[in-house]
Amino acid sequence: MNAKKVVLNSRPGSNGIPVPANFRLEETTIALDLQQEEVLVRTLYLSVDPYMRCRMNEDTGAEYLTPWQLSECVDGGGVGVVESSRHSAFREGDVVTSFNWPWQSHAAVKGSILEKVNPSLVDGHISYFLGAVGITGLTALLGMREKGHVTKGANQTLVVSGAAGACGSIAGQIGRLDGCTRVVGICGSEEKCKALVEVLGFSSAVNYRQQDVAGGLRECCPDGIDVYFDNVGGAISDAVIAQSPSQMNDCGHVILCGQISQYNKDVPYPPPLSQETQENLDRKKISRERFMVLRYMNKADAALGELSRLVTTGQVKVLETVADGIENMGVAFCSMMEGGNLGKQIIKICH
Repeated sequence: MNAKKVVLNSRPGSNGIPVPANFRLEETTIALDLQQEEVLVRTLYLSVDPYMRCRMNEDTGAEYLTPWQLSECVDGGGVGVVESSRHSAFREGDVVTSFNWPWQSHAAVKGSILEKVNPSLVDGHISYFLGAVGITGLTALLGMREKGHVTKGANQTLVVSGAAGACGSIAGQIGRLDGCTRVVGICGSEEKCKALVEVLGFSSAVNYRQQDVAGGLRECCPDGIDVYFDNVGGAISDAVIAQSPSQMNDCGHVILCGQISQYNKDVPYPPPLSQETQENLDRKKISRERFMVLRYMNKADAALGELSRLVTTGQVKVLETVADGIENMGVAFCSMMEGGNLGKQIIKICH
């Protein structure tokens, strides 16, 4: 059968900004006579995520990430339907997901990379398996639980950067449900600020493109900041942690989840901090620990069950930006890297 696939056309360079032309759409042919243990899948949705910027480099800078190869099919998070199978665990009609899903409209893959999922866990919103009830939701929930030290009744204030993105939008809601008195989001547009407050239940939001971040946080956080869920790094995080007078309270906690503002730069991960920021962390005894969700996968099943309950009961609201068509994978990825998405950026591939 004929299918479409996306390959890596060129690399942006270690210090370059990705452009859609870094990706190329090609036609491919799939043999229908599957090998033993293979499964033919039809792709429903694909995910684009910030970590993929590292995979565009020859050296990803992370031992757990392999680089994409030039002129070879790109892969990442995906969800789809089994069309035929020679693997005992899967049969026609099963809904399946994978972290290593090829960017193809249809694909013959090893059954070992697939996991069967139940659409009832997301009320039929299959794309949620790539976001709120998938690895993104796990990162938000476990990041808050493992590194946030939130205690009900302790009058804590949580600040989330990249708050209108896939992970930040969930992390802020988890913080509120877990007991934070005040949840403040930092994002890049008035539309996003409005969504955080009116849809997701954040206490307030700061638009970093139009406001002084430090000044906005002083207004929104009269009791200081106890927990900072950091998705962006750079100047925004310096404003949260080190701005004088510092908003971070003594013995506060920084959850180092992502540093998207630094991913187009050739710097180590996590990127080095400014002297002022590091000194403030030390002086105030603020913890700042890198959070890697892959180290907590023994807790994944229970956490995904909780996320499913929170989403299906409406306690956690899910925001998505949906692009249509595999030909728009590169455009969607670059838009996500520049903050063009509200909530999780996904691409609808097939019906």
